[in-house]
Amino acid sequence: MKRVVTLGEIMLRLSTPGFERFVQADSFDVCYGGGEANCCVSLSNYGLETRFVTKVPDNEIGQSAVNSLRRYGVDTSFISRGGDRLGIYFLESGASQRPSKVIYDRAHAAIAEATSDDFDWDGIFEGADWFHFTGITPALSDSAAELTLAALKAAKAKGITVSVDLNYRKKLWSQEKAKEVMTKLMDYVDVCIGNEEDAEKVFGIKAQGTDIHKGEINHAAYEEVAKQIIEKFNVKLVASTLRESYSASDNGWSAILFDGEKSYLSKKYDLRIVDRVGGGDSFASGLIYGLVTELPYQEALEFAVAASALKHTILGDTNHVSKEEVLTLMGGDGSGRVQR
Repeated sequence: MKRVVTLGEIMLRLSTPGFERFVQADSFDVCYGGGEANCCVSLSNYGLETRFVTKVPDNEIGQSAVNSLRRYGVDTSFISRGGDRLGIYFLESGASQRPSKVIYDRAHAAIAEATSDDFDWDGIFEGADWFHFTGITPALSDSAAELTLAALKAAKAKGITVSVDLNYRKKLWSQEKAKEVMTKLMDYVDVCIGNEEDAEKVFGIKAQGTDIHKGEINHAAYEEVAKQIIEKFNVKLVASTLRESYSASDNGWSAILFDGEKSYLSKKYDLRIVDRVGGGDSFASGLIYGLVTELPYQEALEFAVAASALKHTILGDTNHVSKEEVLTLMGGDGSGRVQR
């Protein structure tokens, strides 16, 4: 069985009930999530061995975060304990023309102040086939960036395939800082994943003729972006999700994959969104599943897009679908009829 390792932050998510605004809410719904943690849950649901690496406070809140992963079979044995707190984010879900809003309360979280000495890299990467991280983790702090670099060096020393989801977050760091840090980390990356903004915000590579606010997608421009990333960083594959934002409730959803010679374009899904947070993570995990199990590139891409289309219908950060459900949608059954 293939084993995937991820490194990152898991946070406490506090979201307003339904579509209430922050100023309306008298309570919050609780769950746990974070880019790399979300990927582990999805990959476990597809039948792979997964291992999540982070640092959480040695208290009941930290343990609750760990328990949220264990219930899906994620290996949490290398999670470090210590630090003052678990990061929190607040979510107000948008609808129609009103966008969703996220407020972070994650400064000085345990993982942001962790060092390489907190982790046993040889044990962490023992038997691993794949290592995944996102641009969110090195954005947390200088020490988190150094921790990410140490993990990448350890993974590469064992010949492990590495993927990154660029995941630029303007509330965490500037474009200049992101470019400086991520450029160094890209030396260790084999597969680069992003969305319509990431390449531009992190590396200054823009998809010409595309307007994400108007829902306009230029596929040829994305292929050119992928070519530039491959030439600049010598990665093997570049994937980009293509989100056409008609409103906060309705999106077009597809993706493109480029291997340096040929581009692969997925089927497009028209989504009615229940919760879009974690949509990119579900795409990344779907693509990792396809690639690590050696599906043909087109099939791996279709699996990733179908999986992430389903995630948009599920509340919470994580994608609670099985491999069989993804394959059913890939096969063309998106009718939503009751399964009896």
